[in-house]
Amino acid sequence: MTREHYIPFNKEFLLDQQIAAFQADKNKVDDFRKLFDIIEHYYHYEAFNLNRNLKQNYALFDPDLSPKEREVFRGKSDFLVFKETLLKVLEQGNYRRIDQETLDKAFKDSDLIGLNLSIDFNAFKDYELYVRGHHKAKEKVTKYIFWKKKIEVEYYDRVMIYLNYNDADFLKERKVKLGKMPIDPEAIVLKIFKRVPKNDLETIFPNAIPKMSTTDKLLFWVPGIFGGVSLLSTKVIPALVAMYAAYQSRETIDLLNSKASLNQGLIALGVLSLYLFRQYSTFVNKKIKYSKMLSDSLYFKNLGNNSGAFYSLLNSSEEEVLKETILVYSFLYKSTVPLTAEELDDQIESWFSKELKTDLDFDVTDALIKLKNIGLGIETNGKWEVIALDNALVKMDELWDGVFDYNQR
Repeated sequence: MTREHYIPFNKEFLLDQQIAAFQADKNKVDDFRKLFDIIEHYYHYEAFNLNRNLKQNYALFDPDLSPKEREVFRGKSDFLVFKETLLKVLEQGNYRRIDQETLDKAFKDSDLIGLNLSIDFNAFKDYELYVRGHHKAKEKVTKYIFWKKKIEVEYYDRVMIYLNYNDADFLKERKVKLGKMPIDPEAIVLKIFKRVPKNDLETIFPNAIPKMSTTDKLLFWVPGIFGGVSLLSTKVIPALVAMYAAYQSRETIDLLNSKASLNQGLIALGVLSLYLFRQYSTFVNKKIKYSKMLSDSLYFKNLGNNSGAFYSLLNSSEEEVLKETILVYSFLYKSTVPLTAEELDDQIESWFSKELKTDLDFDVTDALIKLKNIGLGIETNGKWEVIALDNALVKMDELWDGVFDYNQR
C-alpha cells in the first residue's frame, strides 16, 4: 500500500498522547491544552476564510443554484481562483490525486459487482479523483453461479470526485446524453464518498451505465446461435418437413417417430432457452447489484455534494493541520537539542510505527512551515526548535488579537 501523509487518529487522542509525558506537572498539561485550543481556533478562522473564498468563486459553476442565482456571480466567480483554493484545501487535508494508470486499472477490474460500466467521458471537460486513507477487508463474492468465495478488497476511506462538464455546444456536437440527471452544461460537480472499493471507482461517476462484457456476450450469443441453428436443422425442421411431405403425398405419417423427433428437438430448444435466460438473468442480477451499490453510495456513503462538500473538506483540512502542529511542536519541545527536518521526521514516523503500529509518511516540511508561520518554530542553520510554552501562549494570543484589528488611526 502507498504510504500517506494522512494521520488516521483523532486530534484529541494525539494531544493526550503527547502530553502524557507531563502528567506530573498539571500546570504544564493545562498550558499545552490552552496552546492547542487557541491554535485550533486560529486555524478555524483560516478555514472560514477559505470557505468564503471557495463559495464565492464556485457559485457561477454550482449546479445546485438556479440559472438566475448563478448569473449574479458572473464576473465575480473566478474558476482559476476556485481551483487553486480547492487544491490547497485538498493538500492540507492530505488528500492525494489518483493517477490515470490507477483509474484505468479500476475501470478495467471489478472486485465486487463483476460488471463492466460504460462512461461517456465526452461529457467532461476535466475530471479528477482525490483519495485519503485506505484499508483492506474480506468480502464474499459469488463465483460460478452458486459458489461464494471470500476475497480481500482494498477500500479508500475517502474519495472526492471533481467533474467539470463541457459546454452545451460541445455536448450537442458530440451527441452526449446526460440522462435524467439535472446537470447543466459548464457546471462543476463535487462529491465526497466514504469507503469506496479501489477497483470499483467507476461506480461513483454519475453517468456510468452497465454493459455486457465480451465474456457475457459470448456466453449468451454463441450457444444461442450455434445451439439453436443445430437443433433446428437436425431435429425440428427435418421432423416438420417429413410430416409435411407425408401430408402432401397422402402417405401414412409415422406419427410415433415424427412426434418423438419433434418433441426431442423442442425439448432441446427449451433447455437452450432456459440456459440463455439464465445467462441473461445473471447479467440482470449484476445490474441490480450495481444499482444497490449505487444506492448505498448515494444514501449511506455520500458525505457531501457541491458547495456542501466544502465543509467536509475544510473540516478535514483544519484537523490535519492541527494534528501536524501538535506533533512537530511537542517533539521539538521535548527534544533537548535542535533537530533537522529529517531527524524530526524520523522521530515522528518511528513513534507512529512503534507506539501506534502505523506506517505513514509524515509531511514534516509542510508542518514546520505552518509552525514557523504562526511564530512558534525557529530555524537556525537548518535546525529547528520551538519557543518556550509560556512564550508560545503569549505569541498565539497576540496573533489572535491581531486578527480583528479595526482600530482607526
